[in-house]
Amino acid sequence: MTIEPLLVALGGSLGAPARYAVGTLTTDTRIPVSTLGVNVLGSFLLGVVTFGIASDTVALTVGVGACGAFTTFSSFSYETVEALRDDPVAGTANAVLSLVLSVSAVGVAYLAVAPV
Repeated sequence: MTIEPLLVALGGSLGAPARYAVGTLTTDTRIPVSTLGVNVLGSFLLGVVTFGIASDTVALTVGVGACGAFTTFSSFSYETVEALRDDPVAGTANAVLSLVLSVSAVGVAYLAVAPV
């Protein structure tokens, strides 16, 4: 057995409880800010790992494992549909903010750590 799956599992064991903890901080908001926050932060962290760290070990542990478990596309999708149903403006805002901020976070990470 290779060590790679264990590195991913180790990262996931850190990312999943962190995601749960952030999810308990906010409830009953029109825009699901905890999901938005973890996706933006996770996107930034993945960008830092991808563009700034050459180690495969760190990329697997932090990028695939921790960021994969920390961020949540499925929750984003579900919460956006729920928000669109209840409040179309809030649902649309959530979808647009999530996309723009998450992609921007990766771009900022690239600018911050990529070699010149």
